[in-house]
Amino acid sequence: TFDAPIENAPKVGVMITDLGLDNEPEGVKAYYAGCSTMGEIAKKASEMPGADFVCLRLIGADPNGANKSTEELIGELKEIADAVDLPLVVCGCKNVEKLLSKAADVAQGKNVIILSAREEDYKGIGAAAGLAYNQKVGAESAVDINLAKQLNVLLSQLGVAPSNIVMN
Repeated sequence: TFDAPIENAPKVGVMITDLGLDNEPEGVKAYYAGCSTMGEIAKKASEMPGADFVCLRLIGADPNGANKSTEELIGELKEIADAVDLPLVVCGCKNVEKLLSKAADVAQGKNVIILSAREEDYKGIGAAAGLAYNQKVGAESAVDINLAKQLNVLLSQLGVAPSNIVMN
């Protein structure tokens, strides 16, 4: 802050996955000791000192991985969204259309960012999350400011409020 006050300070998130704790290191498992449900894991993550938000990666949706059903993942998301008071960032796997529009529906009324709308699929995610459910939409582009601005313009032209677009 030697130059000027920080108006938009960085935020710290705690990431959890829908796969639970089985593949996590022992230190992480020790922190979540006693947690048996995804809701309990999410609640414990939100209580971590310094945490500003919780990020849920729905990697179990990957058809080349666990290939969990959309209904199972949406059930877990609802449990997690109800368990945490902090903002929630929801990101999926490469198969975005499988569940992110339904995730926006389940998380309606919660402080949620749906990641990620990319140039190839921004219409579906923007329409579902940004328009239908008034959620925040993460606009993901390559590390090129012109591509990022173009995606923001496309989402805005779709009707997503600029205040609901988060650049990723």
